[in-house]
Amino acid sequence: MNEFTISSERIERYLKLTENALAKVEILFPEDSEKNEMANRILEMVRSYHSDAIFFLKEGRGDDAFAAINYAHGWLDAGVRLELLDGKGDWKLFTLP
Repeated sequence: MNEFTISSERIERYLKLTENALAKVEILFPEDSEKNEMANRILEMVRSYHSDAIFFLKEGRGDDAFAAINYAHGWLDAGVRLELLDGKGDWKLFTLP
């Protein structure tokens, strides 16, 4: 079995990418709507996985940090693709619909 190591620089780059995407994205629906609630659930998952990634990185668990930050960004992409979140046309940060 091969051993793979992900550099902390690469993990930090993905953390920053996801932070930038999270700062840019907006919910497309009014606060009292069901779709707004769905979008907020997605953002909650993004923040949770992002927080997990930071925790894992501090604990020296780079593989887990890398997995968590990729899950976080995947949730963002899903929200944008489902048109619950507005990625503002930024194809560098999001997989656009």
